[in-house]
Amino acid sequence: MSAVYGARNLTRIAALALACGLSFLSCGARAQDAAPPKPELIGEAREALRLKDKKRLAAVNAVAQAQQYPLASWIDYWDLGLRLTELSQGDLEGFYARWPGSYVEDRLRNDWLLELGRRRDWGNFARELPRFKMADDREVACYGLLTEHLAGRDVRAAARAAWLAQKDGDDGCQLLASTLLEAGRLKTEDVWLKLRLSFELNRPRAIKQASALLPKGLALHVTELQDSAARYLARKASTQGRTHAEITTLALLRISASDTAQAAELVDRWEARLPHDLAAWAWAQLARQAALKLQPEGADYYARAFRLLDKHNSAAEWSDDTLGWAVRAALRADNGAGRPALALQALGLMSAKEQQEPAWQYWRARALQASAAEGAGSAKSEAQRAQAHQLLQGLASPLSFYGKLAADELEQRLPLPAAPAPLSPQEKSQAYQHPGLNRSLLLIAAGLRNEGVREWNFSLRSMSDRELLAAAGLACEREVWDRCINTSERTRAEVDLNQRYPLPFRNEVLAKAREIGLDPAYVYGLIRQESRFIMDARSHVGASGLMQVMPATARWTAKKAGLDYKPEYLTDRDFNLRIGTNYLKLVLDDFGGSMAMAAAAYNAGPGRPRRWREGPVIDAALWAESIPFNETRDYVKKVLSNATVYARLLGSEPSALRERLGKLIGPREASAPSSNQDLP
Repeated sequence: MSAVYGARNLTRIAALALACGLSFLSCGARAQDAAPPKPELIGEAREALRLKDKKRLAAVNAVAQAQQYPLASWIDYWDLGLRLTELSQGDLEGFYARWPGSYVEDRLRNDWLLELGRRRDWGNFARELPRFKMADDREVACYGLLTEHLAGRDVRAAARAAWLAQKDGDDGCQLLASTLLEAGRLKTEDVWLKLRLSFELNRPRAIKQASALLPKGLALHVTELQDSAARYLARKASTQGRTHAEITTLALLRISASDTAQAAELVDRWEARLPHDLAAWAWAQLARQAALKLQPEGADYYARAFRLLDKHNSAAEWSDDTLGWAVRAALRADNGAGRPALALQALGLMSAKEQQEPAWQYWRARALQASAAEGAGSAKSEAQRAQAHQLLQGLASPLSFYGKLAADELEQRLPLPAAPAPLSPQEKSQAYQHPGLNRSLLLIAAGLRNEGVREWNFSLRSMSDRELLAAAGLACEREVWDRCINTSERTRAEVDLNQRYPLPFRNEVLAKAREIGLDPAYVYGLIRQESRFIMDARSHVGASGLMQVMPATARWTAKKAGLDYKPEYLTDRDFNLRIGTNYLKLVLDDFGGSMAMAAAAYNAGPGRPRRWREGPVIDAALWAESIPFNETRDYVKKVLSNATVYARLLGSEPSALRERLGKLIGPREASAPSSNQDLP
């Protein structure tokens, strides 16, 4: 079934369900029994919400509820949400009674808890909080900890952790921090730590809120150094007392973010005058900035920071991100030879949760192997080699990026998981009749994908593997491929690869890929990551269609390939595939056939991977791990990991991830041709 047919089919099914208000299985029998409700109600309600027209939205809500409109719960949610500041607890109880167990019930409870917090209505807040099922709102969590504090319970550890983890400022966490600070449960040093973490993330609102908790007048110093850190250091910086040393350290961080060479001179000059923990942190932040820029000095700066910690036997309360870049810098150091001891030290300082991440488990194993090689023959080296082998064995998997790398390291060819037993009619029926899943499909069909995705994900809570497979099967049949894939990926014991790695538009993809000499598995791996096969997908930067092509890129590629181009062509499936595959082939050729660099270029533009390849010749896996953009780093790993699975599903010769990733990546040889330097 083609994507166009599938979209029309979904719209037809949605319209039928909207006409009768029942689930897909029983809809047809009732559709002609009564006058159908107005199918455009959801559009009218959404427009009234956009205009914040309370009167109009209330009128649409009344009609929707009177007609038992299938999406009336969402219209009711929007109606009350627009009037939330005017409502009482009784109004909310009525809404909960109308839509018990639904996503919008819990969503409005989330909104209401925030409103109660802003009202400082702790009585109703305390009664409402236990009923909040999602419990995924950090500000609500901060308000909840505050109510516990007001009730006399010791929440210092949890409150401190929640506040420090808060990336952007909000009322709940700020009120929690200020209340506990006044009560002596948080200390001024906690405020300075919050400021350091906020400066590291460059979060202006969080910086402003944290500085407001300092003694009067100090916030002005923080504002001044934000305006011009260099001027502050030259005119006002001091290390007389801990407070002034903290402010000076923040100014050094500010300069590190823009000019690492200047910052290195300044940190070196100030080091002896700063408390050792702040001096170490200043070097670590300078090192992080250098590592993000892939500068070789990053490892040296990190080594200096760690030496200060070791010398004074200090604990480092650094972010996992700072420590992650320490690992990357250490492994890239010394022209790719690496400094395994430095990498292992950084890994050991990470939070327990972060250390369990597959990426760091893999790089710990690699660092142990390198360390064992340095001390070959010793008892310590043999123990390290054994520990590395154990880590790799635990990671090895045919499904994940680092699982595949671990298997390749062990020279294992792991079989793909066996298909689960077919779903029974009863299992399918339960998915088809699930109210939340049906509402989600209706929302998506109505163009409200974000709302539909949230409704869908809420419906998946607590589902067993078999229930998840049935829900994924429903999405696959409706050709809602992102819900098909994401739902199936939640299963643990039972893995359905046909759901996780579907092959929509198989004939078209294979034909266009082979026509220009591209590996179809690589194309499928990229599309799966780019759009999840959503035809009308559009990114926040304007990329469109299955292969998420930017208009400027499409125009340039069309000219190169001798194709006609108009902006509206990008939403055409065949044109999008043709232009996307042509562009992918151009960047792949430009990077000498490196799938890793071509994927990075496809995501971040060709200019960036050209810069990222400069420096030492390093392991291709380490090159991918060192990509400075989080999104692109994750993207490259997933595209290549996807491609290895698709190769097997397409019946291609099985290939190890290492074969697609390559062995080494470094600067382009001077003699190597580069025919596409004008790539956009």
